[in-house]
Amino acid sequence: MKDLMTEIDMLSKEDVTVLILGAKKRKRLKWEQIAESIGLSSVFTHSACMGMNSMPADKAAALVALLDLPAEAKEVLEEYPTKIWDQAVPTDPCIYRLYEIVGVYGPTMKALIQEEFGDGIMSAIDFDMVISRVPNPKGDRVKVEMSGKFLAYANW
Repeated sequence: MKDLMTEIDMLSKEDVTVLILGAKKRKRLKWEQIAESIGLSSVFTHSACMGMNSMPADKAAALVALLDLPAEAKEVLEEYPTKIWDQAVPTDPCIYRLYEIVGVYGPTMKALIQEEFGDGIMSAIDFDMVISRVPNPKGDRVKVEMSGKFLAYANW
């Protein structure tokens, strides 16, 4: 019975996300500040903090120390994620991969856009996108550049 209680008392990825968001708010930190402090990019840091990526042990330890999180949070941050979101998934392989990017990094993009611009969205109407090839010794890369007008939400 004691082993079962230990399992029940363990933090989940969702629990750690809630703790991170609370500490970030209390300490009035931006994702870029957190990322710089632990030596990762802001995109990866946010995604890992939201449970969509696993952190290397040293980065997880640095985050736990920076945000004064419980020691158990380190192990949870290192766990491999299950990347699931609740939408119908397209089956075309190229579209699916783009969908996966938005599913995994969408909350990160939203958080970073809103930290930089305020409460609002990036327009998909006043919008442009360039897709290009970038040579790379490990295999050519697809570069997708998007630019959309920032639209602040109206304050009623």
